[in-house]
Amino acid sequence: MAEETVTHVWKEISTTWDGSEGYLAENKAGETVLIGKYKDGEPGIGPMEMLLMSLASCTAMDVIDILKKKRQVPSAFKIKVLGNQRTDVYPKVYTEFFIEYFLWGEGLKARDVEEAIRLSEEKYCSVGATLAKAGPIRSTYHILKPGEKME
Repeated sequence: MAEETVTHVWKEISTTWDGSEGYLAENKAGETVLIGKYKDGEPGIGPMEMLLMSLASCTAMDVIDILKKKRQVPSAFKIKVLGNQRTDVYPKVYTEFFIEYFLWGEGLKARDVEEAIRLSEEKYCSVGATLAKAGPIRSTYHILKPGEKME
């Protein structure tokens, strides 16, 4: 009898309302994130911001993993993600995205950084592949010397 090949997997989270304006999202491992507002009314992370955070963290993990394999590990790394969100009609969806990568380090090769970003954006980042169906994703990068300030 041939073995069955699994081609999909269900991911699961649960979200619990805090009774006010906050929602505590939890994964199966018990890790939590507060979405919405804290009980004292202070703003937290909005659901649409969480999408941008997911895009940033997904591509960040890919880029760092690829650069480690190339022995091109930055001393620091930061990503900014912008999402252009419609405000005139519901649902207020994102229509385009812009990712800005900042890498600090000595001797980082632009060729390797470009390849890592390209592989993440075109092949590995599942969040980016999902969001690309909503609108185009553009990006740029900056290689900076340790201690150099972001533009």
